[in-house]
Amino acid sequence: MLFGLQIAAITSVALCVIPAGAHFFERANKMALSPTDYMIVQQIYAGWAYFGIAVVLALLTTLAHTLAVRRNRIAAVLSFASFVTLTGTQAIFWTWTYPMNVATQNWTKMPAAFEAARRQWEDSHAVAAVLVFAALLLLAASALIHNSKNARRAN
Repeated sequence: MLFGLQIAAITSVALCVIPAGAHFFERANKMALSPTDYMIVQQIYAGWAYFGIAVVLALLTTLAHTLAVRRNRIAAVLSFASFVTLTGTQAIFWTWTYPMNVATQNWTKMPAAFEAARRQWEDSHAVAAVLVFAALLLLAASALIHNSKNARRAN
């Protein structure tokens, strides 16, 4: 049962890396776009809110994993650090990204302070991308450490 939880947690966090990585790696090119071109390109994100399902699953399964490995202190700390890091990505989203989505009506309305809005939106996504990747590494390390310790006990 724990192995299935580990797979579910790692998969859900890995799914969160996909949009985060896309935002991270496209940032430089998007920052070079004219305001008009940027507004056009932003329309590619229509429907990306469904990635919120992966975020909720990642938070739930990572927390469940933390509880499941709580007897292994190192694995539990790493798993909990992954959960906290994922929570941090949500704090970034709701504090800096989402307000820009609201202010621009999901980038269908040019904001008055365009450069500041674009920089806030892009930078918040870049920082969140680094955090979600760190969360994946922390969770994977937790699973490996826990499974390694249990394998040594079995031998």
